[in-house]
Amino acid sequence: MSSTTLPAHEGSPAPVSSDQSDLAELGYEQQLHRSLGKFASFAAGFSFVSILTTIFQLFALGFSFGGPAFFFTWPLVFLGQFMVALNFAELAARYPISGAIYQWSRRMGGEIVGWFAGWFMIIAQVVTASAAAIALQVVLPSIWSGFQIVGDDPALTSPSGATNAVILGSVLLVATTTINSIGVNWMSRINSIGVTCEIVGVIALVAVFFTHAQRGPQVVLDTGAAGAEPGYIWAWIVSGLMAAYVMVGFGSAGELAEETHNPRRVAPRTIRLALSASALGGGLMIVGALMAAPSLTDGNLATLGLPYVIDSILTSPWGTVLLIDVAIAVFICTLAIQTAASRLMFSMARDGRLPASQVLSKINSKTGTPIAPSVLIGLACVAVLVVNLGNAALFTTLTSVCIVLIYLAYMMVTVPLLFQRLKGWPHGGVQVDAEGKKLFTLGWLGIPVNVAAVLYGGLMVVNLSWPRAEIFDPTGDYPVLLWAAPLTVLAVIVVGIACFPRGKTHPRPATAHPHAPSSRQESTNA
Repeated sequence: MSSTTLPAHEGSPAPVSSDQSDLAELGYEQQLHRSLGKFASFAAGFSFVSILTTIFQLFALGFSFGGPAFFFTWPLVFLGQFMVALNFAELAARYPISGAIYQWSRRMGGEIVGWFAGWFMIIAQVVTASAAAIALQVVLPSIWSGFQIVGDDPALTSPSGATNAVILGSVLLVATTTINSIGVNWMSRINSIGVTCEIVGVIALVAVFFTHAQRGPQVVLDTGAAGAEPGYIWAWIVSGLMAAYVMVGFGSAGELAEETHNPRRVAPRTIRLALSASALGGGLMIVGALMAAPSLTDGNLATLGLPYVIDSILTSPWGTVLLIDVAIAVFICTLAIQTAASRLMFSMARDGRLPASQVLSKINSKTGTPIAPSVLIGLACVAVLVVNLGNAALFTTLTSVCIVLIYLAYMMVTVPLLFQRLKGWPHGGVQVDAEGKKLFTLGWLGIPVNVAAVLYGGLMVVNLSWPRAEIFDPTGDYPVLLWAAPLTVLAVIVVGIACFPRGKTHPRPATAHPHAPSSRQESTNA
């Protein structure tokens, strides 16, 4: 068995013996330091989802609407997102480039579609990183009162709590920006250690819940007292927003493709594994919490969520240890989101598609990282955090809307990909990776899986955007916030039109018929 190199679709034959020459076939030179292995790639996606952070924050949201039976929205959202992840995995095998969503969508749908997919993701990631950073306020003052620097009320909705949240979040963002600037190796080490701590924490938490169970797993069949009007199904659909908020960001392994060894093989696997592991661990956490909660009817689960269950069954110091683990998860979640956003911004700037592209596309020769995008994103995140000072409800609404932008960006990949599949994508024979192994492919399942991903994405965009007072205007003081999702998307599009590089030819135009950029095929010599 030997490897034969055929002409690449964007140029002349090129050697494919290394990841660096592999990247050259796509029209890019190796600038980022390629040093990440399998676990580091997995950690990038797992820490972005960060179930210990997000379920800790959002459990009460799901329970308050759907009661214990809100659990069933979790596997449903997972199945939908897994359809998306399978499509992403196939694209990651063929286009292992930083700025994954932007690069995939422009190759499938053209430059305009690609640019807006990248634009949507940058905005969403900035807001998501801010939402992750602000979670420190929920955790740190519970560990030690000294973390409440301003005032004595740690509640996010109080003036002192909101101010303190901005201070803690800003300190965290300074730390993550510094780590992202000093090199991917440091980022990888810290992220991998953090993910290991988070996995251990999830396992320990699940074990504690199950060993302190007060009821059986059949509790998930209980619809609770929610949804009397206009009916339980409507309330259950709303409760699904919790899972929809959590299970995003699993494609971060694709963002780090240019820093990963053999990304054609590693990234597709870690995209699927990050989502699957998060879904399994999160599902067990939800069931365990419902089984171990002292009461399902006293209102505490709907208002306090997981902290209520933890506080009731764990005494110091174990409760404190667990909270420290949650704080670590918040840290690495923020770090992972900022890393992904900086690579996306770098990828677009390298193609000259953003304002100040010359600055944003520079790679520090010593650290091998794009410092300017990391700093800019850190500053933007702090600016978003400040919104919480004036209006906590507006900040909550903004973080809810940013998830809509992520789902829209995902659809700007899956919809044009479906059209390309109907035209015969992926073209060519059997593609192989740097080790001569076949690339991940859906084969004949490609079209049905892609159709399922598109339908799921469309339904979720509608569900996430629906003008619900309970989500967007819980106090009833700002009726206009009911339409926050469509208004925000419209505003992002308008600003995007103003920033779009009109009249500039893309330096590396996507081909009319996208297919695997590496035309390596298996051949045998007698």
